[in-house]
Amino acid sequence: MEKFTIYTGKTVPLMNDNIDTDQIIPKGFLKQVDKAGFGKHLFDEWRFLADGSPNPEFILNKPERKEATILISGENFGSGSSREHAAWAIQDYGFKAVIAGSYSDIFYMNALKNGLLPITLAQDIRDTLSQLPADQEITIDLPKQEVQTPEANYAFQIEPTWKNKLVKGLDDISITMDYEAEIQAYEKKMITFK
Repeated sequence: MEKFTIYTGKTVPLMNDNIDTDQIIPKGFLKQVDKAGFGKHLFDEWRFLADGSPNPEFILNKPERKEATILISGENFGSGSSREHAAWAIQDYGFKAVIAGSYSDIFYMNALKNGLLPITLAQDIRDTLSQLPADQEITIDLPKQEVQTPEANYAFQIEPTWKNKLVKGLDDISITMDYEAEIQAYEKKMITFK
């Protein structure tokens, strides 16, 4: 997993509440098992018209928002089914973080396990962030647990274990591999018992 320490990027507001996983990545695109390639279907039913052409009214299709890598959203983000593909699609599209009012528990954990940082901030702060110009960059400082703008810094909370995993770029497999010597010793011991 890629380390997440300090990240600077542009934002895009999608301030809807209750954006569910079927809106994030519709079920018709879940046939592949590889994590790559889901980004082209992110918010598919909103991004594209019935004929498959881009919806010019949808904010991710606005030319000035094409470089956005931080999504600002409403309450209860990622509700619905437990598909991990939702986090994959958001990341594959190019987002590094989502800032919302709250998350479904399953989406929140899927995001963290895949290195996508879910930040929870209050409505008034998200309203302020949603009004930033398209070319305005903000910084997310995970070690300091702050979202930083030229005007203000906003503190956010994250469980220390997950913060440590993200800052160090550790996923479950890399953590397991820290115990490789012990695992090999155990396996050797088990062979002698057969």
